[in-house]
Amino acid sequence: MTFFRRKSFDELMATTQEKKLTKALGAMDITLMGLGIIIGTGIFVLTGIGAAKYAGPALMLSFILAGVTCAFVCLAYSELASFLPVAGSSYTYAYASLGEIFGWWVGWSLILEYSVGASAVAGGWSAYFVGILHSCGIDLPKALTMVPADGGIVNLPAAAVVLLATLLLVIGVRESARVNKILVFIKIGTIFIFLFFAAPHIDPVNWDPFLPFGWKGVTAGTAVLFFAYLGFDALSTAAEETKNPKRDMPIGIISALTICTILYIAVCATMTGVVPYQMLNTAAPASYVLEYIGMHAGSAIVGTGALCGLSTVVLMMLFAQSRALYSMSRDGLMPMSLYKVHSKFHTPYKIQIIVGILVACITGFTPIQIVAETCSAGTIFAFLCSCVGIIVLRRIYPDKPRAFRCPAVHIIAPLGFIFCAFIFTQLSWHTLALFVFWSILGLIIYVAYGHKHSVINNHPEV
Repeated sequence: MTFFRRKSFDELMATTQEKKLTKALGAMDITLMGLGIIIGTGIFVLTGIGAAKYAGPALMLSFILAGVTCAFVCLAYSELASFLPVAGSSYTYAYASLGEIFGWWVGWSLILEYSVGASAVAGGWSAYFVGILHSCGIDLPKALTMVPADGGIVNLPAAAVVLLATLLLVIGVRESARVNKILVFIKIGTIFIFLFFAAPHIDPVNWDPFLPFGWKGVTAGTAVLFFAYLGFDALSTAAEETKNPKRDMPIGIISALTICTILYIAVCATMTGVVPYQMLNTAAPASYVLEYIGMHAGSAIVGTGALCGLSTVVLMMLFAQSRALYSMSRDGLMPMSLYKVHSKFHTPYKIQIIVGILVACITGFTPIQIVAETCSAGTIFAFLCSCVGIIVLRRIYPDKPRAFRCPAVHIIAPLGFIFCAFIFTQLSWHTLALFVFWSILGLIIYVAYGHKHSVINNHPEV
């Protein structure tokens, strides 16, 4: 069936020879981009809520389980990124392995993930920004800091940070990477400042009982904290802009995930060791912990770090969104008029501007609490397809060189699939319903437009 036609390895690699995108990123850039997109809402928000509502001090185990799950998927992504160093990430991998309709489905899911995810993070950025201004004696009108559903007119700071990030991404990936480096170092520095001041106040008594909600709480916490790791998949969208993707992509992806896991566990252990877990049910747990030990300036310090942290997440999500759409338009599944790179900046400026304006509108005028979790459903679906796709590509192209090979792939990939499937079942029913609705809408668009305009419409299946 033509719905399952694949884009061949040679066709995919031929697209990288066009050299439209600037190759400006190295392994360090990819690692820092990973830290930029992964460390954000998870470490500044979910740690406290996860401990108070789900697992208590055993949330450390939840972080480990979530990290192990992502490690399985990460190994698969590292091989896929080195084997197919093409912009598009999961979309491209699914297109090459499972066929066009799955490629479209994954790409459509990534649109949901990055758009809604960037909007949600920008909303959090706005809250921290308004809070810092308030601590300085400056109060912005609520009409300009809240969406209409919450009694305001527009969330102007949230929309503004999206548009500023879009402008930076249009100017160039090299410039964006430089700004990301600065913000990541500030963010990591803030985390170490928190650990430096809070760790001496750890009281092991607060870790007893260690499993207040039992193992069921640990697994429930894993499902929640899995969202804290979302984003490393976006790194592989930068493959065409990496100097040596076959080497740098695996190093960057694995390094970023490892560093993030260590930081998450350290912060979780410190928070639950300093403050009784029941008291951590707050959207700003790190700030609360510092205030708890008498460091009242902690709120401003952590708030500044959170601004930097959330800024990098917005920047990288918008970057990944545009690269996924760039690949889909290049393949004809989206209008090919979007497949245009700026003659001076060498960035897909049309797609970047459209994405920026749409996300800014969503952020400024729409309450996204209900749909924010849905972005995780799209990501997990992409992970599931990638775990299957790596085995399929091993069978289709057994002799093609791979700079990085996933060890014990016939064990690692199925384990990644099983763990991700379990986490998928832990999502709320309304999240699953919204994901099904989004998928059906995408299928209609694919049948009506994408299938007919695909550039391989008249090519035989590989």
